[in-house]
Amino acid sequence: MTLSAYDLVALALVGGMVWGIHWMNSPRTAVCGNLLGSLCMLGAILLTVFRHGILTRGDLWLSMAAGSVAGSVLAAVVSMVQMPQLVALLNGLGGGASALVAWVVLRGDPSALDAVTKSSGSLALAVGAVTLGGSVIAAGKLHGKIRARPILVYHHTLWSLLSLAVTVAGVAAILAAPAGAAAALSLLILLAAFGFGVLFTIRIGGADMPITISLLNSLSGLAASIAGFALRNPLLVVAGAIVGAAGLVLTQHMCRAMNRSLLNVLTGRTTAGPQAPVEAGAQGAPAARTDEARPAPSVAVTLAQAHTVVIVPGYGMALSQAQRQVKDLSDELEARGKEVRFAIHPVAGRMPGHMNVLLAEVDVPYNKLCEMDAINPEFEQTDLVVVVGANDVINPAAATAVGTPIYGMPILHVTDAKRIIICNKDTQPGYAGVDNPLYTHDNVTLLLGDAKETVARLAGELNGAN
Repeated sequence: MTLSAYDLVALALVGGMVWGIHWMNSPRTAVCGNLLGSLCMLGAILLTVFRHGILTRGDLWLSMAAGSVAGSVLAAVVSMVQMPQLVALLNGLGGGASALVAWVVLRGDPSALDAVTKSSGSLALAVGAVTLGGSVIAAGKLHGKIRARPILVYHHTLWSLLSLAVTVAGVAAILAAPAGAAAALSLLILLAAFGFGVLFTIRIGGADMPITISLLNSLSGLAASIAGFALRNPLLVVAGAIVGAAGLVLTQHMCRAMNRSLLNVLTGRTTAGPQAPVEAGAQGAPAARTDEARPAPSVAVTLAQAHTVVIVPGYGMALSQAQRQVKDLSDELEARGKEVRFAIHPVAGRMPGHMNVLLAEVDVPYNKLCEMDAINPEFEQTDLVVVVGANDVINPAAATAVGTPIYGMPILHVTDAKRIIICNKDTQPGYAGVDNPLYTHDNVTLLLGDAKETVARLAGELNGAN
């Protein structure tokens, strides 16, 4: 294959990747976009193998087969509620793969290590190791193996700056040192960068995990792109750059949705100490008001009288895997002539688009999923809001609790609705650790417990109201 033919095929594959990402902008075409991107990536791998004449390498095909089997098994056995930690793990594997490639390049023939190879290889090693270290911690936090709240070690900032300084110094040293020293210095970069990734991620709280995952996704693409320079592979450079750019755009979107800067997230400044007062009765344990304690109006009457209903899903729905019950409740309401929509906060759940994925799994129509900016003006005309496992994204303390992690964060204005039914496990604070004064409002009915049971109970109440 001539170089010009390679360029044409590579250009077509890159175009397919970009178009696949474009299709992912809409839930209707997201599946096709994901498939197109995957096929183009497979084509890029095969094109690279063919170009370098390594088609007959049995160990290469064996390793790719093993990776394909492992990926297929993970996709089959991992539940939707575990998808955030799987995404974090995949980000880490991407960064780790780039770091491994850079490691091999830097430990290769010293005579082949020119300035471009040493600079790009050391940078790819550093960014890939940071991504791997950060992703391991993010996956552990999301899976509950590591405490979700921010963790600080003794002199945390000092250790973080020291590991970053060692990483930068190692990269600079590789450029200045003889080629034979690259192997030893690459080990120093690997350890220091991995440590920095661990240190900067472990101080980030669970509420900021959507931002963290997006950033790590961007870093994995950046590492791959830089590794492409070390390998002299333009296709890898462009493909990695696409992933890096898409992840960065998503990170910026998540930061805007939470009204905070990326720097504050990475330095742990979004987590504060004692709360400022929010509303009367909001501090401490909120007074839990259940429908049994306040029977008028009853849940049955509330459901029967409502003409417009907005359902707000949250991470609690994912934990209890109650999306099927939520869909059944929606169908029951619509069967009785009620208008039902879903309000989706950009950072509800533990990864971008988490709620959209869960609801799409049970075939909730895409046109019923409303983004925050679109649905917020509609709450004043809404008869009933049903909250399923959401807390921080509906917490009105975001407007009043100065100095707390959620202060200034845009929320869903469910307080504007006429009636609210909250199906949460309890009245404890969410990941941000801020008490929710909404639980004490007079127009709120609490149905505490597992979301599967409480949402099913709502459907039962609806049937009983006939």
